[in-house]
Order: sequence, then C-alpha cells, then structure tokens
Amino acid sequence: MTSSNSLRIGVDVGGTNTDAVLLNPFATASENRGILSWHKSPTTPNPSQGIETVITTLITNANIDAKDIASVTIGTTHFINAVIEKDRSRLAPVAVLRLCGPFSRSVPPGVDWTSDLRSIICAYCGFLDGGLEIDGQIIRDIREDQVKEECEKVKTAGVKSIVVNGIFSPADVMGEMQEERVKEWILKYYPEAEVVISKEVANLGFIERENAAILNASILAFARHTIASFQTAIHHGLGLSCPIFLTQNDGTVLRAADATRLPIRTFNSGATNSMCGAAFLIKQNTDISQESILVIDIGGTSTDVGMLLPSGLPRQAAAVTEFAGVRMNFSCPDVKSIGLGGGSIVRLSQDSTEQRVTIGPDSVGHNIITRALVFGGDIHTTTDYSVVSQALRSFLYQPIGDKDLAMAAVETATRQHDLSVDSLIDEYEAVVRKMLEGIIDRMKTSAEDVPVLLVGGGAVIVSEDKEGKLSITGASKVIKPKFSGVANAIGAAIARVSGTVDRVVSTEGKSTQAVLEEVSKVAIDRAVENGALRETVRIAEIDSIPIQYVANKMRILIKAIGDFDFSRVPVAVQEELLKHSTATDGPDYTKNPLANEEKTTALSAAEISSYMPKVIASSRPYQYEWIISEMDLEWLSCGCYILGTGGGGTPYPHFIRLREMMRNGAQVRVVEPGWLKDDDVVACGGAKGSPTVSVEKLSGDEMMESQTTVYNYLGIKPAAVMDLEIGGGNGLQGLILGASTNMNIPTIDGDWMGRAYPVAWQITPVVWGGDKAQFVPSAISDGNGNNMLMVTGTTEKMVERAFRAALSEMGSHVACAKGPTTGAKVKSWAVENTISLSWRIGRAVALCRARNDIDFVSKAIIDQVGGEQAAKVLFKGKIIGVERRTVKGHVYGEVIIKAADVSGSGSEATDAVEGEVMKIPFKNENIVATRVTKDGKEEIVATVPDLICVCDASNGEGIGTPEYRYGLLVFVLGIQASEKWTVSPRGIEIGGPGAFGMDHVEYKPLGKFTKPRSVIDEFKP
Repeated sequence: MTSSNSLRIGVDVGGTNTDAVLLNPFATASENRGILSWHKSPTTPNPSQGIETVITTLITNANIDAKDIASVTIGTTHFINAVIEKDRSRLAPVAVLRLCGPFSRSVPPGVDWTSDLRSIICAYCGFLDGGLEIDGQIIRDIREDQVKEECEKVKTAGVKSIVVNGIFSPADVMGEMQEERVKEWILKYYPEAEVVISKEVANLGFIERENAAILNASILAFARHTIASFQTAIHHGLGLSCPIFLTQNDGTVLRAADATRLPIRTFNSGATNSMCGAAFLIKQNTDISQESILVIDIGGTSTDVGMLLPSGLPRQAAAVTEFAGVRMNFSCPDVKSIGLGGGSIVRLSQDSTEQRVTIGPDSVGHNIITRALVFGGDIHTTTDYSVVSQALRSFLYQPIGDKDLAMAAVETATRQHDLSVDSLIDEYEAVVRKMLEGIIDRMKTSAEDVPVLLVGGGAVIVSEDKEGKLSITGASKVIKPKFSGVANAIGAAIARVSGTVDRVVSTEGKSTQAVLEEVSKVAIDRAVENGALRETVRIAEIDSIPIQYVANKMRILIKAIGDFDFSRVPVAVQEELLKHSTATDGPDYTKNPLANEEKTTALSAAEISSYMPKVIASSRPYQYEWIISEMDLEWLSCGCYILGTGGGGTPYPHFIRLREMMRNGAQVRVVEPGWLKDDDVVACGGAKGSPTVSVEKLSGDEMMESQTTVYNYLGIKPAAVMDLEIGGGNGLQGLILGASTNMNIPTIDGDWMGRAYPVAWQITPVVWGGDKAQFVPSAISDGNGNNMLMVTGTTEKMVERAFRAALSEMGSHVACAKGPTTGAKVKSWAVENTISLSWRIGRAVALCRARNDIDFVSKAIIDQVGGEQAAKVLFKGKIIGVERRTVKGHVYGEVIIKAADVSGSGSEATDAVEGEVMKIPFKNENIVATRVTKDGKEEIVATVPDLICVCDASNGEGIGTPEYRYGLLVFVLGIQASEKWTVSPRGIEIGGPGAFGMDHVEYKPLGKFTKPRSVIDEFKP
C-alpha cells in the first residue's frame, strides 16, 4: 500500500552501469525495505537516454501510477568526468576577478594545476581593490570603476564565465557583502556574463575555494545543458511531474535548479550514495547498526571502500581534497579505491615462480556485455572467473551470461599454463581476497576485526565458501544485503538536505556554547531554506577553532541535515529551468579531449631513489651551492610541515608562490653555514600571526617590504639569508627572500630553532647570546602600506611583545625582518643543515608513497633523522578529542588520541595497546606527549624542546594543530632536539616545558641527537 505522491526514485549513473530503484519511504520496515522495483543497465553515451530507460522499467515492473512519484534523485559522475578528461567542448574558459587589494598577486589562478587544464580554463585574472581582514575590517573598498574596466577586458577576451573571489569572503555574511555587490556591477556592465561568487561554492581557504569556483564556472553551461536534458527525459519523455534532485558529495541533495548553479557539489557523490544506501539496507540489523562498518562497493571498474559511522554518515576525509589534480576544500567521504571490479581484466603469467594470476587495474567497463567471456567476448574478466568458480562449486550460483563460454575459455587457459581449473580458480580467489584484505587493513581504525558490507554490482566476484558463507580476513562478518547491487541508487533515493556554515564569529561577551547555539540555528535555517523539513533537521557536524592573535574571534564549522520537505516544492519551480535552458540549446557537447594531453604521473620509486640534487661549485673558493629544483622544493615543503610539530602553518601557499617564482626564472640557492665569512651580514625573515590568515590572505610584498625597511635604514646589503624557523610555512621564507630579485642571495642551510616555536624569542641566539636584543633594528610589515621599525630594544622578548601588540591591528598576520647578524654567530649558534633535513624527510615520504608502502613511512622518517637512537614512534591511533582556547593570541589546547592499529606505524615495538590514549597539550606547537594506560596511569614520553610530530597515517604528511579533528588516523613521532637546545640549562629554560608554564614537568632527552647530513656534502661534485 502506497501513500499518494510519496514514492521516491533514485538513479546512479556510473561509468559501467546505470542503477535505479523505486522506493516507498513509508514501508522501509517491510521485508523488501520499501523497494518496489530496481533495475540495472549499461550506461549509455547519452545518460539521459539511460535514465529514461531505467525509470520506465521501474514504473512498468512495479505497476504504479506515475503521479505517485514524489521525486527523482540522480547521482552522476558526468560533470567531474568533463574535468578529468580535460574535454574542451564541455569546459568553458573562465576569468577570475580577485578582491584582494595588494595581496595574492604572486600566485595567479590555477597556479597549482597541470598546465594543459590551466590552458583550457584559466583565461584571465584581474586584481581589484577589496577583501577583508579576519576581524572583518576592510583591506580596500571595492570600486565600481575598476569592475567596469575589468568587464571590458573580459568581454574583449571573449570570456563569459567569471569568478569573483574576495579575501575572507565566507566570513562576510552580514557586513560588506563585497562579492555580491561586485556581481551586481558585472551584470550591469556585462549582462551576458555568468558570474560565480566563491563564497557560495566553498569555505575558507583562498586557493582551494577559488579552484572550486573556477571549475564550477567552467562547467556551468554544460551542467545546465545536461540537467535540462535530464528534465526533458523525466518531465516530457516520461510525463512525470515531480521535482528532480542531484546528490551532493556529502550525501545530501540539491534541487536541479541549484545544481545548475553549483554542479561542482555533485562531483564525488557516487561513493557517498553507496555508503548511505548500505546504511539504509542494514538499518534493522541491530547487531551491527550501532557500530562503525566498512562498506566495500565493487563496481565495474574499481572497488571503493569507506567507513560508515554509527551516525549513518560516512567518515570524512581531510578538509582539502583533490579532483583531477586540483585542490579543493570540500567535505568528501574518506574513500580509498583499488582497481578491482566486475569488468577487471584477469591475466595469467608464464612465470610460475611468482603470482600467476593478476587482476586489473584495467577494466572492460561498460563494454562488459560484449567483451566478457560469458557474453561471447574474448577478454578474461573477474565476472567470468567468478561464474566459473560458482559453477564448479555448485553453490548459490548466480546466472550471469553463458557459464559454458567462460568455462571453455578458462579450460583452454589452464592447458596453456599446465594448471587444473580448480587450482587456477583457487589462485584467482586468493588474489581477490588479498586485494580486499589489503584495502580493509588500510581503512580499519583498530586491530579488531570490523563488520564489512559488500555492495555494488561487482560484488558477485566475491565468492561464498562451500557452506555459502562469505569470509575475509580482517572482517568480523561479511554481509551482502539484499538489494546490495543497487545500494548507490538507494542512497540517492533516500538522500537528505543539508545546511552548512563556515564563518569567523565574535565571542566577545558570550560563552562558546552560546556562540555554537547561535550558529547552529543559522545552519538549521540554511538547511530549511535548502528544502529540509524543519522538524527533521539535526546538527550532524560541529567544530570550533579559536583564531590566533585575534581577540574574541573563533572559526565555527557546522552542518545540519534533515529530510526533504516535498510539500514546499511546486512543479512550476522545476519547469522554470526548462524555459531558460532546454536540452537542445548550447554548444555541441561531443567529446573533444585535449589533443596533446599532459601526462602527470608521479615519479616512480626508482626515479626518486636515483634522483641527484644539483650541487655546483660557488664563486667562493672550495665551496658549493645547491640549486633547488621543483622536486627538491616539493620534498622540502613536506619535511617543513613535519618539523613544525603542529605549528608554523601549512607551507603550501608559500610552496606554490616559490615554485611560480622559479618557473619565471628565479634561482634558489642554498649554501652551508661554512660558506660564510665571519664578518658577512646575514638577514633573517619570517611571518608572524595566525595560520588561518595565511591560508586566506595570500602574501603580498610584505616580506620584502620588512627587509627593505631594515636595510634601507642601515644602508647595507646582506650576503645571505637564513630562516627564523624551519618548521611550517616559515621554513620556505628564507628561500623566497633569497630568490627575490631585490636580494638575489643564497639561503643558509640552517635556522634558529630546528623546529617551530610560538614566539620569535625562543631561538638559539637567545640561548647562547644572553638576554639582550640580538636582532635590532627589526621591522614588521602588513603588505598594505603599514611598516613598523623598532630601532632598539632591551631584549628579544621585549621586541616580540611590542610587535605582538601591533600584530592584531595589522591584520593578525605580518612579515618580520629580524635585524642583521654575522657569519660568525650563524656558524656558532645556528641549528645546521635543517633545509637538508627537511628535504630528506620529504624524499622519504615520497619514496614510501611511490612504493605504496605508507605503513612504514614513520620508519623511513626515523632513518633520516638519525635512526632509532634519535627518534621513535610514540603512539598511533585515532583522534577522539580536541580542545582549543586562545590566550594572548596563542591557541592553547589538547588533542587526545586513542590507540588504534593504523597505517604508518612502521615499528611494531612501539605499538599502542588497545584502550590506551595519548594526550598532547599544545601552544600553537605540541608541548608534551603523555601516554595514559587503561588503568589511568600516566607516563610522559616526550617534551619540548624535543620534537613531537603528529602525522596523517594515510599519507605521511604533517598535521598542524588547527587541522586536528575527530576521527583522523595519525601516528606520533618523537625526534631528539638539537644539542644547541639541550646541552645547557638555559636552552631547557627557554625552550623546555617550563617555558610553557609546565614547571612540574622535567625534560628528559628522548634519545641522542644526530646532526643531519648536508645535501651539499653528500652530492657535491
């Protein structure tokens, strides 16, 4: 029995098959879970035809009246495929207008894309006044005359798609509304333009948000054409009068009209649909419905694996994700994929000493119905071997094609390889199990076996045993629920509606709880505005991050989710889109991939191992210079963030800026401290302020302005430059300054910390040179025309306090030029060869990735920092709690990690015991690592000045304290600090636990320091 106008249709258009279900949401407790009919058919070149076909079949098989259908929800990879395939016919050129004032000019749009994709899409960039500081103050007022001028340039270039991206625009919700006003001006002077404002597309993170907005603008016309064709098929071809939705990356839905504005939000919805559909299918299984479950979705080409949380939502990946090599800040499920599917090609090797059966990663895909053996083809696929397996063992045989055709071909293959059919099938099944067991092990959060759900059309390749049971090592139980083959379509049919808020808010005069409740109401209202039924809306995700160096400010991220309110969506709204964009308008969207596509394959393990950095003889007698390449720079950036011990901010914006400088001819030179003469003048520079600012307000010329302020005042020029700290983004500032055309000097292989510290007086010159100010005059600059020079000071601590007081009034982020020092002091006090160390750590991580050996990345890092005497794995597990608060501009807090068996451990001797936790308090950087046993006993295993590095277990990357979040799998490394900190009591006083108010904690060396080997020394000619 169905309720009038209550039935839902879900469609998932995959690369191999188009799946569809017809579901009655009021009958989900019934034996058939409310599923009235389902259908699976090969995906057609024109997806609209395939959608029309599967929906017709659903309605016919269920024998229902079309007027009872309340909605059609579609999940499709159609739009992301246009980007992946770099298809000129489906990607429009885009102009970007940045509201940035003097900032971001050294990092043009698309700077981190492949050159071929950038050449298709990134057509023009204009830099305009505008933008906001983190506290809401205006960087520059927007100007209508500038917008008018830029519109003429864009129009002349023949570009219609325009992105408006303003600094801190997502936080501009009630005030200036700069992006919205500029959009109005653009449409005033260029009515034909299609304008995308960045704040509607993504969240804080200037580069990633702009990337997402550009891709969104590029596919607007194609998306409108495609969605209109969906509507034509459904409303006119099938005569349905219901609304149409598309599924988003986070498992919620967009109305078709909204999806034409924001098609990018549908890019990665397939995997989410499968997991949400799987959750629906086992909802009544009380044995496992309240625990985390691993969902294995086997399609025609690949297997996607994700973790389904007890909430029914997928575990989320990191804040920054990549699509087609483009970084974007979307909420996406944490999914790993392997090349195993129903159409994967099976090959037999002649070499009997190795594994004879290999599977994939290539697949016949949607051509399986003509290429697979069971369908009369000539390609051996996993489907064929599974059919033979089930036929031989005579259990639960699922008829697929003609088993006799597959059996004959397999028998021929066995004769050629001197095998029996049974032994060949045994080997095939062992390979399938090994591939699945490997991906299960990578996705688990503990050593315990986990329940596994098998879904997807390709799930038939996992054979039952002779008792008809499914078993895989690492799985406590394996369940293949009824209707598992169309879980993705079920997920689309039941998808809900979300409202998301990511903003910086004031906490002045309010408690944190009051602020969270206030923003939660906004998220709920936004979900209702997007179409949710208010009484069903719940808060699904919440995070609060205090902002460093900004008084009474906090970044709040909240997501609310609810069921769709179908009573509020009149058909007229849906038909409105068809009036403006029909299935026949627009250009010819025949595929036209880039003729000379750039191949962007990562270096192989052999290429990384054999790589030789360029070291040449310098102009000084018997000395050498290391000329940094792009590869060197990439490894350096990775190493810097690990050495940042949670602080210093991500090096990524500085990495792409320096890489762009190098591509434009700048030469980056590194020399050893011994290269210096005793009386050489050495400069030093770095950034002060909140990492949140640095990821949103890209650098202007403030770093060079601060240096110019100092050296113009002194009337001298430095011979070299050195980093203030190697950890985080500041680890690249010395390289940027040295490569600048204004300075053009080498960078010293060393720094004043050997890590990152919260304040600039926690440096080795203060340890060894006494309390007096070591670097005066010093200067700070905000890049917006404000410069401050401090000519004299009593101590480095006093200089720091003065600059910190000015910091909040200068945008909470400034460049600092430390006054000059001498070559003699550098050689005596610097922590040496830290650029070399960063390079070695980054290379080790890259090598592990290339070998697909992330499980041992921590051991590889340990080998580079001096071996087991100098470093160790302190813990590994899952982050289960993060507390943060701001005190005098610094973020204090604590992260709690629960023991779990995760990738990246590398040393079984230090494995954490189930039930143990590690607590790490931090002040910007990690301070102390305390291991807590199951019975509550605490043991301090590492403290500053030794390095406590929290790394992402999935890729070996360092993680900053602002990025700590629940559910992230990590390992914790302890690295012995330089003797420049540890051999004197003053070093422990300035850089040890007591400097952070932990006088009760005694510093005990973690190991024995090993001086890093210089890259120049190893590779000099």
